[in-house]
Amino acid sequence: MGKMMYECIKKEKNTKARLGKVKTNYGTFDTPMFMPVGTRATIKGLSPEEVKACGSGIILANTYHLWLRPGEDLIDRAGGLHKFMNYDGPILTDSGGYQVFSLVKSKKDIEEEGVHFKSHIDGKKLFLTPELSIQIQNKLDSDIAMSFDECPPASASHEYLKQSVERTLRWAERGKKVHQNERQALFGIVQGGPYEDLRRYSAIETVKMNFDGYSIGGVANDGESKEDMYHAIDYSVPYLPEDKARYLMGVGDPIDIIEGVIRGVDLFDCVLPTRIARHGQAFTRNGKITLKNAKWKEDFTPIEEGCDCYCCKHYTKAYVRHLLLVDEMFGGRLLSIHNIRFLIRLTEELREAIKEDRLLEYKEAFLNSYEKKIPLE
Repeated sequence: MGKMMYECIKKEKNTKARLGKVKTNYGTFDTPMFMPVGTRATIKGLSPEEVKACGSGIILANTYHLWLRPGEDLIDRAGGLHKFMNYDGPILTDSGGYQVFSLVKSKKDIEEEGVHFKSHIDGKKLFLTPELSIQIQNKLDSDIAMSFDECPPASASHEYLKQSVERTLRWAERGKKVHQNERQALFGIVQGGPYEDLRRYSAIETVKMNFDGYSIGGVANDGESKEDMYHAIDYSVPYLPEDKARYLMGVGDPIDIIEGVIRGVDLFDCVLPTRIARHGQAFTRNGKITLKNAKWKEDFTPIEEGCDCYCCKHYTKAYVRHLLLVDEMFGGRLLSIHNIRFLIRLTEELREAIKEDRLLEYKEAFLNSYEKKIPLE
């Protein structure tokens, strides 16, 4: 069918939230949607079948990590990322920018041409350009590729962020020129930190390039406050087209997902559900719980009553706690399944609330339960 297509089906009457549908060569999914992160061409610890059973509409893989190992040429020879990892649903690849900028030691390493940094694996010197990032993603053959952008720290000054936004725009244009995979959509990224003028400028100029979708970047940096994140969305969304998907990068906290949806965001991704699972934590409607705590030792109920995930349907808190305490990897796997399903189920409920124009009531009920530890009615 060619590139992905986004269709806005309904707007919620009390907020900016929208119900949508995204069509790709590897299937159609509804939005809002949470994307599990499969950094190295796998959702850590889970099979594609288990991820699908969680209701995943789309997953994310990482360009930087796949470039280093096993390399884009090998994945290309395997028939592309879908065949290589045996995942027949939609896949988005991020540009590698976030990882690269976390490895940059000094501002001198950032040039107009690209970014110098050292491999996190062996310290080898590497250089990534906007063109190379897109060419790698073309070979990975994901359904959605991301432009290569600069990811400045949350503490950056207005002056620096202005220069950074300009550079990101130039890099977006350069990447778009070399994008040659006609099956693959390409998203532009809006930057600008917490500043309204920069976000507006970045959004307007990025939209002029006519990307297939748009993402709001720079909101998941270390040191970013919740207020800054919500402002960044509020300052960006009004300038993004109604007929293109909107993606908030690196956000997976349940409350932030709800706030993002209310502000008009369609897609979210984050490593949070699998990362906290490996540390023995689970999302519940009454907030996060730590399964290693002694209070769960003889609790023979599921992690969450009413949850339809594989973990909750078959196992108890006491059993999962036992697995975690004896370092059995099945414990982390079960919690990963539960946490991913929790966030995807959250987006399913948000879609129902949008359909019925009761999103603000849903938010209030969720917050009452999640923050105040009161059972959700």
